[in-house]
Amino acid sequence: MARKTLAAAAALAAATSVIVMTPTVADASPPGTKDVTAVLFEWNYGSVAKECTNTLGPAGYGYVQVSPPAEHIQGSQWWTSYQPVSYKIAGRLGDRTSFQNMVNTCHAAGVKVVVDTVINHMSAGSGTGTGGSSYTKYNYPGLYSSYDFDDCTSLVSDYSDRWNVQHCELVGLADLDTGEEYVRKTIAGYMNDLLSLGVDGFRIDAAKHIPAEDLANIKTRLTNPSVYWKQEVIYGAGEAVQPTEYTGNGDVQEFRYAYDLKRVFNNESLAYLKNYGEGWGYMSSSVAGVFVDNHDTERNGSTLNYKDGANYTLANVFMLAYPYGAPDINSGYEWSDADAGPPNNGVVNACWQDGWKCQHAWPEIIRMVAFRNAVRGESVTNWWDDGDDAIAFGRGAKGYVAINHESGSLTRTYQTSLPAGTYCNVQNNTSVTVNGSGQFTATLGSNTALAIYAGKPTC
Repeated sequence: MARKTLAAAAALAAATSVIVMTPTVADASPPGTKDVTAVLFEWNYGSVAKECTNTLGPAGYGYVQVSPPAEHIQGSQWWTSYQPVSYKIAGRLGDRTSFQNMVNTCHAAGVKVVVDTVINHMSAGSGTGTGGSSYTKYNYPGLYSSYDFDDCTSLVSDYSDRWNVQHCELVGLADLDTGEEYVRKTIAGYMNDLLSLGVDGFRIDAAKHIPAEDLANIKTRLTNPSVYWKQEVIYGAGEAVQPTEYTGNGDVQEFRYAYDLKRVFNNESLAYLKNYGEGWGYMSSSVAGVFVDNHDTERNGSTLNYKDGANYTLANVFMLAYPYGAPDINSGYEWSDADAGPPNNGVVNACWQDGWKCQHAWPEIIRMVAFRNAVRGESVTNWWDDGDDAIAFGRGAKGYVAINHESGSLTRTYQTSLPAGTYCNVQNNTSVTVNGSGQFTATLGSNTALAIYAGKPTC
């Protein structure tokens, strides 16, 4: 989501959302057998390409999501990427050649590419963009003029008023009139250009601020109208615009999933997670995009983030083990200033250096990607909990996971539906023996997990 100033940053995090609504059935859930996306936030495209080859492909990630490629306002802050000034691929993270090379390299590694796409708005000011384009707030030569923006030039201020949310300006950003033919055609042209480079899907930034029918119209203009869409529509109780309006166009990000995981892992009992997802009133699993945190929520405090230690790690383990939604793994960088842009202008020389956190490669997280792929399509079986912060459950006869979030170690015998045999606990690379009754005994230390699955007999 785009931000203009530090003060605006807080407002923006509370305000963003996504939009699309149509009665037709659209593709939802990333297509294919691998549904985990590594979101390499503000990584430059050369670094993304290397990571696809070295890490994401071998680990079984199905997708990588990259930050917005369009030319944007200048500045060191991360949110400058969310204030486009043209649709040229000429941002901080790389030019058209590096972007094309990244797509080709990731495809060769078996990883599909999702692009964070900013189409609700343009910039909040005037100047020269990262690709040399001159612009003013309502005039982007060769692209848009003042006639292409909504007449409301005041700030979005009332989330109970649909018109205000979808026609006024999100934190002062020039709001495109997506009801206009020219604007729709131009946005579709940008997305079709990305499709021509091999892009496999889009995350639609701030979709909540675009009428659902406008997004539906834009999607029909694409060279691949059934391309994967993941829409940012933040749920707000009693708000005029609701996430379910957008499921006709594809997946919608289920923010409540991340909010509630923070509360459960910090203050409540993991036992409550037994019916997580639809049982909590969330959208259908088949259209939900889920995450523990993203680039906005890790900064505004509404979700867990990398600073939360074991709570954060175990929440990601749970998300990858439990069959609800299509998961994103947020992978960014250390920050104390919530506005700070990426280290080295997005160049990642190595994980865990120069402030890059590389959560997608943390051992406890990355090993769960293959677990998820192996148990795909299997329902939850053999649920167990201690009534508080220790849980365990199977995924049919293909896998089993246990999480101990208690303050002390836990030893017990677990009942699974797995065939007898020896399995590798991928959480710590130790062996687990399941007997002929589907049982095994294990000791889990405080704030650790265990995960075993068919097809992984040895470590």
